[in-house]
Amino acid sequence: MSTSPFHITAEAEAILPARNNAGKPITVIGTEAIRSGFDASCIEQALNSRSAPGVTDLVLNPDAHSGYGAPVGCVMVSPTHIYPGPVGVDIKCSMSLLQMNIPADAIMDKAIRRQLIDAILTRTPTGAGRGQREAKKSRRVSVDLGVQVCTEGASKSVCEALGIPPEWALRCEDSAHLGHDGNVSTLHERLEKMRSFNGFAGFENKMMQLGSYGGGNHFGECEIVQLADDAAMRSTAEVFGLRDNHVAFLSHCGSRGFGNILAQRQFKALEGFFRTWGLSFPADDKQLVYAPLGTPEADAYLDDMALGANFATVNHMLINALVLEAFQEVLPGTTGELVYFISHNIARQEVVDNQLAWVHRKGATRAFPGGHHALKDTPFANTGHPILLPGNPRDGSVIMVAKPDAVKSCYSVNHGAGRCMGRKAAARTLDQKSVDADFETHDILYNARQYPIDEAPNAYKDFKEVLRSVEAAGLAQQVCKLKARFVIKDAAEADD
Repeated sequence: MSTSPFHITAEAEAILPARNNAGKPITVIGTEAIRSGFDASCIEQALNSRSAPGVTDLVLNPDAHSGYGAPVGCVMVSPTHIYPGPVGVDIKCSMSLLQMNIPADAIMDKAIRRQLIDAILTRTPTGAGRGQREAKKSRRVSVDLGVQVCTEGASKSVCEALGIPPEWALRCEDSAHLGHDGNVSTLHERLEKMRSFNGFAGFENKMMQLGSYGGGNHFGECEIVQLADDAAMRSTAEVFGLRDNHVAFLSHCGSRGFGNILAQRQFKALEGFFRTWGLSFPADDKQLVYAPLGTPEADAYLDDMALGANFATVNHMLINALVLEAFQEVLPGTTGELVYFISHNIARQEVVDNQLAWVHRKGATRAFPGGHHALKDTPFANTGHPILLPGNPRDGSVIMVAKPDAVKSCYSVNHGAGRCMGRKAAARTLDQKSVDADFETHDILYNARQYPIDEAPNAYKDFKEVLRSVEAAGLAQQVCKLKARFVIKDAAEADD
């Protein structure tokens, strides 16, 4: 007799009844192999999140695993409440892809790739707490410019001040975030208030982290684009600006220590309000604190999330500008264009079931297909926008495009492969020599003496099975594969 909690509805789809069958069940995307990998903690967090006040929909993606309050790899919808937990401490952690005009054979030589790694590292520091002081060719960011970054995002003025092509803003999921009332001035007031009360004594240092990767699972990865052998997808790739058998650069990072501070303070503030109000934490889990929309507490969180999200956006734009500069130093004549920038730790206001709601994507990626109203007047109105999905360096990454059936997952897909092994378990279980030998076999270089063992490919789920889940559920289709040629990743723990 099966003990599975899931009710199977298709090969890669299932539902998980809400507690006491109270309301809409949880939508689960994943094949049997994926579903069997969801541990008890992940399922418990999903049930807790679904039963929290104001939540109308919850989606569990194939990369899901235990997170902070809500699972990483979930989508949580509420028209009435905002939840910091299903956004997380790294506000607007994101992916971006830079397409260059360099053919694949231009970087076959390992010596060239080593030069590129060195040129990038002189511009983009990596690791917890590290910033522009640790990279001699980085862009220095003043306090005044930092304020502008946090309040305006990738505005034309900010981009020009940092040497970022302003047209790249058109290739962003959101190039700027406004205050809770739709005004930039609200963010200025919020930031000024925090700084004037010494609430951000380290603001200058946090602005010095713009243009940098963190630790943990953040990375920069040089790729070779391999287009799908499908006429429709090749046409889509042309709209995206992808070039077959050419070099691209994939980046994963977020709001660094700045977003972390904002998020941690919000958690503490809301925990304090819960105790003051005498409210019970949802499922007795203080990581699921919330604020009803329209309250001062909700407004404060939305403003802080916007500040962190603006920082994350410009951080990515600046990293891409610096990476392009590094390639131009080693390979003169290099040109590059941003393909897309897309987040996976954010709450966005969208239409769900014909009503406005806050869609919280925690380790989940937006997936709007062609014809979606939100893509009107963008380059992707007819095709759908690029979905950047990292797997691992050995097995590759992919770019996908959503299909109309993505509506059943609240227009969302997974944000990557998802961990199947904790960091301590990976360090305990995996063999460092085997991990490094695997990279040697696949001719993938990296910047460290040893590849961080807790980030080894085998610490993550089977990416092919994750993708099979997405495709079998009809959510999205592959436009191209990305084959890694070198990786920039820091062995230090994440600070975000």
